[in-house]
Amino acid sequence: MTDDTDRQQPVSTEQAPPEPSTARGAYLHGHHESVLRSHTWRTVANSAAYLVPELGAGQRVLDVGCGPGTITVDLARRVAPGEVIGIDASADIVRQAEGLAFDEGVHNVRFRVGDVYAIDLPDASVDVVHAHQFMQHLSDPVSAMREIRRVLRPGGVFAARDVDYGGVMVYPALPGLTAWQRVYRQVHRWNGGEPDAGRHLTAWARAAGFTDVRSSASIWCFATDVEREWWGQSWAVRALESRFAAHAIEADAATLADLHEMAHAWREWAGHPDGWFGMPHGEILARL
Repeated sequence: MTDDTDRQQPVSTEQAPPEPSTARGAYLHGHHESVLRSHTWRTVANSAAYLVPELGAGQRVLDVGCGPGTITVDLARRVAPGEVIGIDASADIVRQAEGLAFDEGVHNVRFRVGDVYAIDLPDASVDVVHAHQFMQHLSDPVSAMREIRRVLRPGGVFAARDVDYGGVMVYPALPGLTAWQRVYRQVHRWNGGEPDAGRHLTAWARAAGFTDVRSSASIWCFATDVEREWWGQSWAVRALESRFAAHAIEADAATLADLHEMAHAWREWAGHPDGWFGMPHGEILARL
């Protein structure tokens, strides 16, 4: 987890306007502070442990959909003096990732605005391509994986990990959280993605031409008082203020009153001493 200061920042209970929406197909969550707060918690240890045995000094790694760069910078430390390249569709997020690398003193990583459907790298030019929580947001993940195959060197590995929202587990079963899971999956598909991507990764990789695909699974679990406070309060804000909220209304998946009920349920869950939340993830290592 992150340090306690990051996790326990007070969250306003006053409603703010949802983050402005954009055309369907854009990143579902947007880049509201509450979203980035969860993204910056991610490291190789808690989000890409299945990939660690494949990493080695001197490798060239491409991190697609790199977000604010915490995993990317961690990868760079692990393959130094090899080079790591992180690409993301958002110029603002790329600048944030560059700032993180500078602050951390990691010099073998660079970030650029990029398109996974048209990667600006030569054929057979990287040893590892990594994608975390990314394939679920694509309208055509198979085409993206074909482009990833193009830039992999012979013997290279494509590593992908995505949550499966259809398998999310929560206790207690608060009605507002049951509604959140239903609405989230509906909005995700309305936006062109696949919320249950974890279970699809193997099939997508095979359809993209990978013949050697190893599958695994892992889980994020939020159960301690600190974890519940951090995760629950983050989603309480996201339910009302992030792009997800605007999309839920645009998709006729929820009303503003429904979103308020979800936010209340997240806060109730965060304060419940027996609260438990599990997010299962599918993982693949696909070799060229």
